Amino acid sequence: MANRTDPLAKSIRGTNPQNLVEKILRTKIYQNTYWKEQCFGLTAETLVDKAMELDHLGGTHGGNRKPTPFMCLVMKMLQIQPDKEIVVEFIKNPEYKYVRVLGAFYLRLTGTDIDVYRYLEPLYNDYRKLRQKLNDGKFTLTHVDEFIDELLTKDYSCDIALPRIKKRWTLEAIGSLEPRRSALEDDFEEEEEKDEDDQLADGLDSGGNDKDYYRARSPTREKDRDRKRDSHRYRDRDYDRDRDYDRDYDRDRGRGRDRDRDRDREKDRDRHRLRDDKDYGRERDRERDREGRERDRRDRDRGRRRSHSRSRSRSRDRRDRDGDDRRRRHRTSTSPKRRGEEPEDIRDEPKKKKEKKAKKDDGTDHPDPEIAEQNRLRASLGLKPLKL
Repeated sequence: MANRTDPLAKSIRGTNPQNLVEKILRTKIYQNTYWKEQCFGLTAETLVDKAMELDHLGGTHGGNRKPTPFMCLVMKMLQIQPDKEIVVEFIKNPEYKYVRVLGAFYLRLTGTDIDVYRYLEPLYNDYRKLRQKLNDGKFTLTHVDEFIDELLTKDYSCDIALPRIKKRWTLEAIGSLEPRRSALEDDFEEEEEKDEDDQLADGLDSGGNDKDYYRARSPTREKDRDRKRDSHRYRDRDYDRDRDYDRDYDRDRGRGRDRDRDRDREKDRDRHRLRDDKDYGRERDRERDREGRERDRRDRDRGRRRSHSRSRSRSRDRRDRDGDDRRRRHRTSTSPKRRGEEPEDIRDEPKKKKEKKAKKDDGTDHPDPEIAEQNRLRASLGLKPLKL
């Protein structure tokens, strides 16, 4: 509940006012002791007393990035959202410089472009010293006008990203702002008028010719005076515009330099990649040629061995056929018939021998008729014959 935004607060730039502070820094502020003890229950009236107690400004400091009381009070103003009149009174406060800086920082976060330039540019004439706490916890010396210039020209201040605003010359071009008037312009005009009076007095003393001379030169002096006044009037505006242009030009030039460096690095990478690819292709072609030559050599050796074995087998087959032919011719030379035909007596002779042997083994040709009969029965039954 203590960290919730006021229900009556309006959204700033389309979001909750507290969201203008980054979430990490916002969480650290909620956990800070100063926020819990000193900022609890503050209103727009009691906030002034706490702002008068400030003795330095800054964002975060230390190793754990502890927020400063200045940042806690900025967060409290975003939470309760005081009226614009109260913030303007903060900025116009001539006695307490930290109250003025606190109101200027809050207006830079939440105000419109026209209000920012209208209420913050007069603070360029405030040259009082300020103590600023750095990130390492040490203090440095700055001034009110330097801090205001940081709010109007920088993107970050006190570890917070500032909302973007339009350039002053853009607002002047559309008629929303009048040309900036320098605080020293009145002093320059007084000095010019004094010089002109001295010149006129010298002319009156020198006589009529000199009077006519100075009177004749008076329109030129008027033009010179007007030109000097205009130059002093627009000098600050031209200085701001040139500074913005130089900053944008330096930023663009740095980006272009980085782009050229990246392009050159990419070209070098592509060149090395193509060179590596060519070397790899040459090595691969060389390896492929070596493998092809090795394969051809193996094929030739295999073909040579195969042809040698084939010739050896052919010669062996030829020798075997010649020996068979000689044996056949020698075997069949005594027979008057063709090869493959034998006499009938020669063919039937083995059969007769087998039949005689079978009869001898069968026992059926025994001289005793009874034994022969018994052997026939045993032969039909598959038994051995009787041998007596």
